[in-house]
Amino acid sequence: MTQIAVKVARRKQEAQDIASFELVKPDGSALPGFSAGSHIDVQVPGGLTRQYSLCNDAAEQHRYRIAVLRDPASRGGSRGMHDAVNEGDTLLISEPRNHFPLVHAERTLLLAGGIGVTPLLCMAQRLAKIGAEFEMHYCTRSPSRTAFRDEIVASDWAERVDFHFDDADAEQKLQLEEVLARPAPGTHVYVCGPTGFIDWVVKTAERLGWGKDQVHLEYFGAVAQDTTGDRPFQVKVASSGATYEVAANETVVQALQKHGIEILTSCEQGVCGTCITRVLQGECDHRDLYFTDDEKAKNDQFTPCCSRAKTEVLVLDL
Repeated sequence: MTQIAVKVARRKQEAQDIASFELVKPDGSALPGFSAGSHIDVQVPGGLTRQYSLCNDAAEQHRYRIAVLRDPASRGGSRGMHDAVNEGDTLLISEPRNHFPLVHAERTLLLAGGIGVTPLLCMAQRLAKIGAEFEMHYCTRSPSRTAFRDEIVASDWAERVDFHFDDADAEQKLQLEEVLARPAPGTHVYVCGPTGFIDWVVKTAERLGWGKDQVHLEYFGAVAQDTTGDRPFQVKVASSGATYEVAANETVVQALQKHGIEILTSCEQGVCGTCITRVLQGECDHRDLYFTDDEKAKNDQFTPCCSRAKTEVLVLDL
């Protein structure tokens, strides 16, 4: 994957526990283009790689902007960004990739939960620019935790956005069943945020008759897995025929790494799709939030950063 060296041109506190970082080329040249919903991989101080959605106007070529929530349960990514990255620092990033693209629609509903606003902010900017019909609902715990609130209020599409705060009156909270009451074929829904928020939207949409192809989502983190029943299994590398043991307390990525076989990873939670590997034989125990149920049923690829095997051996296309 191509790496790009960028400088932190600006760091700004956008809300409580949320900081944004404006990234530019050190020589001021243009960055690779991107589309609404794109993300980049960032090499965080401490050796970790993490994904962050781009939340500036996709028409801009001189900068990328990301926003990072300080997570109290951080495994080092958000803590590293908040504690160790300052204006003037240099970071290595990937070119933008998009697993959460906008599709053409007669009408678009954007539903953001907390830091999940970042890709949806970019989408709102794009939809406003092309004159598309859309509305946005932005749910946070409180006004002090609402990143980009002033920016949205000052935009020329502010009237299309409703803010909903957990600590305010019940009347202003998101009435999801009302918002999703009319599942018109030409309307598409985009949702991003904590797992519980996304699941609430998806289950409500399904119950109200929305088609699966109308509801688009992007998770920012995986739910905790019950690993008490995990057992060892083996993976076989198709190109060499070599077989390796995966212990009950390690991932496929970790097991292969011990033998010099590297699989590119990013989120390490089965959210981003960076590590996707083809499966030639065996049944997977899918634990990701990336694949759809139909894709999992095909059993021809999996995320070795978190998923395991239901059979004794998985043969991988490596």
